[in-house]
Amino acid sequence: PADAEDAAMGRDVFNEKPSTEELLAAEAGATSALPRGACVHTTKGDITIRLFPDECPRTVENFTTHATNGYYDNVIFHRVIKGFMLQTGDPLGDGTGGESIWGGEFEDEFRPTLRHDRPGILSMANAGPNTNGSQFFITTVPTPWLDN
Repeated sequence: PADAEDAAMGRDVFNEKPSTEELLAAEAGATSALPRGACVHTTKGDITIRLFPDECPRTVENFTTHATNGYYDNVIFHRVIKGFMLQTGDPLGDGTGGESIWGGEFEDEFRPTLRHDRPGILSMANAGPNTNGSQFFITTVPTPWLDN
């Protein structure tokens, strides 16, 4: 109902920056101890990110722990492909580095309810199935071939 009203008004609530009140309310009602949102500070401005700790707990834990510990500080977007995505999270800055908070790789957490159906979707970047470390990317267009 509320989503239908938002859609009828031309709003894309998935790509709007949540208000401070919305972020606090979401965290207060959360069943998970992991956060449901994050903000990436870049030299070009802030990127507000919605996280899904109930669906992807290890991914959210890895991402937010790295962010909290400063692992991503001053890390560049080392891979930018127009019409596809922006990739970062490699402390070496060339796409060859990075590791998870557990020191190795961890499994993929694909969920049928989480789709790459619009620009602005955050996902782990990896070298194949179950090879997640620290790198992540943000889509700039729908990328449905990444859904599974």
